[in-house]
Amino acid sequence: MAVRDNPKTVETLPKTGAPTGGQGWSRGRDDPGQKTPAGPSIDKETRRRRDEQGLDRLCIDTIRTLAMDAVQQANSGHPGTPMALAPVAYTVWQRFLKFDPEAPAWPNRDRFVLSNGHASMLLYALLHLAGVKSGAEVAVTLDDIKRFRQLDGKCPGHPEYHHTIGVETTTGPLGQGCGNSVGMAIARHWLAKHFNRPGFTLFDYDIYTLCGDGDMMEGITSEAASLAGHLMLSGLCWIYDSNRITIEGHTDLAFSDDVEARFLAYGWNVEHVGDANDTDRVAEAIENFRRGSDVPMLIIIDSHIGYGAPHKQDTSAAHGEPLGAEEIRLAKRSYGWPEDSAFLVPDGVREHFHAGMGQRGAKLSKAWSAQRTAYRAEHPDLADQLDRIEKGELPKGWDADLPSFPADAKGLASRDSSAKVLNAIAAQYPWLIGGSADLSPSTKTNLTFEAAGSFEAATYGGRNLHFGIREHAMGAVLNGLAVSGIRPYGSSFLVFSDYMKPSIRLAALMGLPVVIIFTHDSIGVGEDGPTHQPVEQLIGLRSIPHLVTLRPADANEVVEAWRVIIGLQRPACLILSRQKLPTIDRKRYAAAAGMARGAYVVADGKRSKPAVILIGTGSEFGLCVAAFETLEQEGVAARLVSMPSWELFEEQDQAYRDSVLPPEITSRVSVEAGSVIGWDRYVGSTGVRIGMHGFGASAPIKDVMTRFGFTVEAVLAAARDQMAKPG
Repeated sequence: MAVRDNPKTVETLPKTGAPTGGQGWSRGRDDPGQKTPAGPSIDKETRRRRDEQGLDRLCIDTIRTLAMDAVQQANSGHPGTPMALAPVAYTVWQRFLKFDPEAPAWPNRDRFVLSNGHASMLLYALLHLAGVKSGAEVAVTLDDIKRFRQLDGKCPGHPEYHHTIGVETTTGPLGQGCGNSVGMAIARHWLAKHFNRPGFTLFDYDIYTLCGDGDMMEGITSEAASLAGHLMLSGLCWIYDSNRITIEGHTDLAFSDDVEARFLAYGWNVEHVGDANDTDRVAEAIENFRRGSDVPMLIIIDSHIGYGAPHKQDTSAAHGEPLGAEEIRLAKRSYGWPEDSAFLVPDGVREHFHAGMGQRGAKLSKAWSAQRTAYRAEHPDLADQLDRIEKGELPKGWDADLPSFPADAKGLASRDSSAKVLNAIAAQYPWLIGGSADLSPSTKTNLTFEAAGSFEAATYGGRNLHFGIREHAMGAVLNGLAVSGIRPYGSSFLVFSDYMKPSIRLAALMGLPVVIIFTHDSIGVGEDGPTHQPVEQLIGLRSIPHLVTLRPADANEVVEAWRVIIGLQRPACLILSRQKLPTIDRKRYAAAAGMARGAYVVADGKRSKPAVILIGTGSEFGLCVAAFETLEQEGVAARLVSMPSWELFEEQDQAYRDSVLPPEITSRVSVEAGSVIGWDRYVGSTGVRIGMHGFGASAPIKDVMTRFGFTVEAVLAAARDQMAKPG
């Protein structure tokens, strides 16, 4: 049953004067650490609570002022949201977050995701004040905060995974963090089902995600929330900062959703806190979440962006630019803070963090480690899996049952051969899980062995994920699974890779070993027509740094593609056909293992020096093979090159690349049913690029391929023209 709350009335801050709300704490401006002497009539408990509340307020205002000062010094950034959300984030960390600052990668830690990543100084201040470190490396020092948004600093403009200790995922593009957190919640339930045993609760962590009005407007957030509600992902809490301000002004300009009603309809519990400064009410809402609701929870919190800045609070001027020295001075005055101080961390602040979350987290992580030692003795096989997940290692024998495919002129669609390979790997790789955006019958990505099952609400043990028609969210969820140690894959049609581009880009930026399977790879889709026939998508994927795109030419190249993918520590896109592809006779032609180097010589003609080089990928490579065989019969020395991955080929040394594509051989033809952009790198300025120069058409595959020049005759004509050119 959804939980509702009548929001408290929030007063509007006057344009001058002190901020309204808050905990009623004040200190002398000359000594922010000075405590008011307790009168003799105050008992010890009251004094302790008053002192603790004073320390809480001191910590909160330290977060606020560090954010203001860092943005001002950088002359760039977003001060307003950290100023507004400091009480909320502090309450989560200090009173609830299960996190050991000295073991920030502890597997059962609670996750804290800042989806509104522009508020990054909020997170950096927390990491600093909590003393987060890994071994001898401190996550964020005060000097790091002073170098906010500077080259090679630990405090970039938006939080970056693997760049700053304690950052759980890269955020900034709004909605992505929300989607990631759903992946983290799926991982939490899957890990619990897979590893928890009677007497051993290894996984029961919670995921707290701070998000804002921008997140709520982005469509990816709606997709992710819908999926989370459907799966009843308890342990997931989104905290929505409803400050009603965006870059252009008040949200009334473009946003009037009843967010509470939306999330109730998604199947979430919803609470409403009327004042971000009311830390007791914030804590009450989180306690309601922690009581064990069987669905995710949204906590809507009304806040004042730029809280305490008398002229900029509740305006877009507090969002994405420094407040200015005078406004900062007035804001600090409203907090009772030394007005001319900068980067001040009063005595007692760090110690208070340590006494709260630090000691709590250390105790919990040590208890978990002791439990894991006992678990290892009783469940050694599961403990070995858990060790490998933590270390990013593969299971032993993951490739023991990889198939091989005999030569076959009719062959298999590469989506079908991939299905066989995927199932052979997954049967030996227990934490490889994934699915599709409602397309598994077409993408052939369903795990069909008996133990696989489906990941569903209330059971959570299956390995087939059903994302529904939600490509945007699927990409972000895959990233959330990957940062949680799961090896994830997702699938859709290649043309819909456009829906996933932001998430794929972030996977590449984070170096996550996400696998994305794209089928229906070309105009070979045929009758579905140009709306479903990819043209520019391949070059779009190839343009993403650190992403590996593989387009295998036959079933055995598919096997080798998967072998490469499983060994990667970065994302990969596997591009597969709907139509059947001939399985090349590997007794006559080179072994498919050459594809691991991105491109390889499949065959050479009768002479030592080829007269022309034919380069093909994927479903068009068969045209190159047929053309090569015709030229061979004619006595022409040709070279046949398969190039399934530009990225892998570019990573080879120059000597190898020159051995495949000798610089002196300029007669070259490339064949790929996609955009020709980029192929001049491999065929040169005088080579022929057989590809797409516009969109496709709706017709049977044979007619479409002929219309756009993908025939053996066209390849032969291009090869002959190349050989006939001067020089």
